[in-house]
Amino acid sequence: MLNGLADWWDGVELWLAQAWFPVQFVLVMVVLVPLCLLAAWAIDKVVELVSRWFGPARDDDRPGRS
Repeated sequence: MLNGLADWWDGVELWLAQAWFPVQFVLVMVVLVPLCLLAAWAIDKVVELVSRWFGPARDDDRPGRS
């Protein structure tokens, strides 16, 4: 099964490498833009979760502060 997948991937890679540049560009953008947006969203959520875990922001109103 792995040989079949590797052969298929080699065919796709060869086809993409031999394709006309505008076709390569469009295909890469169609794949990379959503992946990058998804990665940015995930990183944002992880940072937000970690920052909430470590405590409130410095400029938050805390009880007892004037």
